[in-house]
Amino acid sequence: MKTITLNIKGGSQSQWSTLILELNLMKKAWKRYGVEIELKAPNLNKIIKLGTSHGEKNLNYKKKKKNHIINIFG
Repeated sequence: MKTITLNIKGGSQSQWSTLILELNLMKKAWKRYGVEIELKAPNLNKIIKLGTSHGEKNLNYKKKKKNHIINIFG
């Protein structure tokens, strides 16, 4: 087994997420050649889930509060 360690300093959250998604793509592509890659990172599953979803079905947005004016005037 070969191990590589990456220490990222100065990268934004967007760059971090993109890096994780790129490594996940490499993991999937190399699997067909018999290479097993294990990724470990904080919030890895959440980043991959949100980064590989199709549309907004997995995103949880805050519910909008009802406007009290609409309740009064209909």
